[in-house]
Amino acid sequence: MVIGLPATLLAEEPIPIQQILEEPRIYHLRQVTLQGTARDVQPLDPYKLANEMVCYGAYLFKLEDDSAVMSVAVLGLCGRPLIRDPEIEDGQRIEVSATIQAPSHGGYYLSFQGLKVATEKEGFVQAVATRILPIIE
Repeated sequence: MVIGLPATLLAEEPIPIQQILEEPRIYHLRQVTLQGTARDVQPLDPYKLANEMVCYGAYLFKLEDDSAVMSVAVLGLCGRPLIRDPEIEDGQRIEVSATIQAPSHGGYYLSFQGLKVATEKEGFVQAVATRILPIIE
């Protein structure tokens, strides 16, 4: 009898950013793996959730691969005040596991003003990082 590995343990091939940008509705709320270079890393001020809990250490950056560029959000840690610098540096090659947020599907996105509810007018795709690893070459 052969037992297969659970899907979560199998390495997922990185998806080109352009592929996601061409068909964002297909990827909405899907977990994907992306690889590229971090650009424009910007820490955010603490923000409040709807329940008034404050979250600290969030940041935004752009992930650039050979095909395109996508906005990536790293959510803050909520509940206890703390200082957390971004885990990455501008120009660093990284692999990102993220959940894709497609436009016109509602939900939330992270902005310089904190967590915002997406409306029909927001027309950009954002990846919400769940894991970031450096690429050692």
